[in-house]
Amino acid sequence: MIRSIRTRAGRAGPGRPGGRYALGAVSGLLAAFAGLAVARLAAAAVRPEAAPLTAVGGAVVDATPAAVKEWAVRRFGTDDKLVLTLGIGAVLAAVAIAAGLLAVRRPAAGTALAAAFGALGATAALGRPEAAWQDALPSLAAGCAAAGVLYLLVRAIPRPRPQPRPQPSGAGPPGVMDRRGFGRLALATLALSAGAGYAGRRLGAFGDAGATASRAGLVLPRPAVPAPPVPAGSDLRIPGAGRFITPNQAFYRVDTALVVPRVDADTWRLTVHGEGVSRPLTLGLPELLARPLVEHDATLTCVSNEVGGPYAGTARWLGVRLADLLREAGVRPPSQGGRADQLVARSVDGMTLGTPVEAVMDGREALLAVGMNGEPLPFRHGFPVRMIVPGLYGYVSACKWLRELRLTTFAAYDAYWVRRSWAQQATVKTQSRIDTPRASAEVAAGRVAVAGVAWAQHRGIARVEVRVDAGPWREARLGVADGDDTWRQWVWLWEAAPGGHTLEVRATDRTGAVQTGERAGTLPDGATGRHTVTVRVRD
Repeated sequence: MIRSIRTRAGRAGPGRPGGRYALGAVSGLLAAFAGLAVARLAAAAVRPEAAPLTAVGGAVVDATPAAVKEWAVRRFGTDDKLVLTLGIGAVLAAVAIAAGLLAVRRPAAGTALAAAFGALGATAALGRPEAAWQDALPSLAAGCAAAGVLYLLVRAIPRPRPQPRPQPSGAGPPGVMDRRGFGRLALATLALSAGAGYAGRRLGAFGDAGATASRAGLVLPRPAVPAPPVPAGSDLRIPGAGRFITPNQAFYRVDTALVVPRVDADTWRLTVHGEGVSRPLTLGLPELLARPLVEHDATLTCVSNEVGGPYAGTARWLGVRLADLLREAGVRPPSQGGRADQLVARSVDGMTLGTPVEAVMDGREALLAVGMNGEPLPFRHGFPVRMIVPGLYGYVSACKWLRELRLTTFAAYDAYWVRRSWAQQATVKTQSRIDTPRASAEVAAGRVAVAGVAWAQHRGIARVEVRVDAGPWREARLGVADGDDTWRQWVWLWEAAPGGHTLEVRATDRTGAVQTGERAGTLPDGATGRHTVTVRVRD
């Protein structure tokens, strides 16, 4: 890229405005690259979350209206964080080019613009929930490096020749580097920046080594209360439908963390304190694992899940009963005279989720989970400890990378998502989904297996029905129930006639409540409506 632009600049003439501005744009991009590389190196010494792109991205996520976030989740799915990072990178590139162009005519102003972007990153880093003053250092270092590199590169751009007298080939005016010299300086900048970025990456990996080793060396104790085997017949094994137990690598992930926290289990601590806590607790992972562990199958659902959406999954969780821990701390639920009605969970990255104390202590298997499908929690799913509360959407119950539990009231404190227009409390709504045939699929006439899943955690699914083209409802065959906290698979055999058809599904939970057909979006407490797919049946 540098060589091609330099060649074009050379055709325009090293001292002509077009050539100088082209080299100015290149200078701006190289300065930005150098700044990011230096920031990565500095962030390795501070913490990954302090890197400028991550800090600014986190600030953008926090400031984005809830409706826009929901659109991003629907449009990009779990790639929303990648799209955000690429968008910020594109804006940074545009600012870098602008700074380079400005610096050609006004070097002080151009370098000031480059430095200002570093100051913006520092401000964003200091505004993060768990920020310390050191978090500003990577962005400040990036701004200084970018400004310095831009100044040097722009000073090296050949200037207009003061007089037309012959010059030695390739030479610029006295005291001004020629364009070959600019190219050498640009390549040196590129090489040094790449080296700094690589060193930052390696140092970051070295910093993560303790967390990686702590997870690799963790042996989970056998559960004191093991879950029974998944009943035969729970997984109907219908081609095109998912498995009953979702593999860890396929389990959905929806959160605001642009960088997955990698917590060292050896240094991890959990504190329990707040209103109604007569015996505050501080626990390390060994102390938590020394308690009786419970194994439980449960389906998790994200409140961002549209009707028929993919953000639901079932796993076998291993953990400590949260209610037992709270009782040990002296906590009583509101129904027994307890002072606190909200349990605020805080993660290592500052995320807060608020859960009703009553729900946590009403007898359901609310867990501080340490294991998922027979292994320690994956980093992306909350290692070393996360919360699981069956029957509640994840944004009010499923805090990952947990470090603090604070007892308070809903009147006194609004957790992260509540401050962004979501409801304080949100029970999972009864939902069902058609997994096969897919929307717009073409199938052969004759018998077709229509299959999917339905869920109503903590209530259970009693019945699933399917209809074609708004006709009569037909009852589907259910998979065997694995308790009330998991989804149930279902299948209905359809005698498909040629033509276009619309399939629709609804579920009834064990309280007798039928899934509503009234469509509502995910805000403020979960989507409603029935999933439909349109298919084409060929002769």
